[in-house]
Amino acid sequence: MRVCFSLRAKVFLSILLLVCSFSRVAFATPEEDAELVRLDKIDQELELQRDWAKYRWGAAQHDCYSLYLVNRCLRNARAQYRKEIDPIQEQQVALHAVQRKLKASVKDQNDAKRAADLASPEKAAERADNQREFEQKQKDAAARAADLEQRRKDAPKRSQENKAGTQLD
Repeated sequence: MRVCFSLRAKVFLSILLLVCSFSRVAFATPEEDAELVRLDKIDQELELQRDWAKYRWGAAQHDCYSLYLVNRCLRNARAQYRKEIDPIQEQQVALHAVQRKLKASVKDQNDAKRAADLASPEKAAERADNQREFEQKQKDAAARAADLEQRRKDAPKRSQENKAGTQLD
């Protein structure tokens, strides 16, 4: 029964790869995102299968140490593990190839959208306004700094004036 599920998943991924490789139609980003979520779920299922195979291999190794022919038993356990893990690994390689394609497509779409936003006249005007505001803030900060420096230079003089003006007779 387990072999049928594994074979079914392998056939499904093969068909998915075939469809994606021949398809030149650009997906809309929400569809690609949904596809990535679905592929992530498949990847999690394959990872779970891999973990269970590794668990069974570890249990078989543990059992081998209670036998007389330990090395032969370990070789057989390893061979059984490879029989289980090889199809899973093939499926994961194919799945990751599809995920890379989808992620690259999403990234390309996002980059194109970002470039279009940067090229828009509204964004250019906004950047120019931001630049003017920044320059004005820099000028204001420089004026405040110059005023503060002038006040520091005049501090002794103002102090003398205050002392002279506040003397009580």
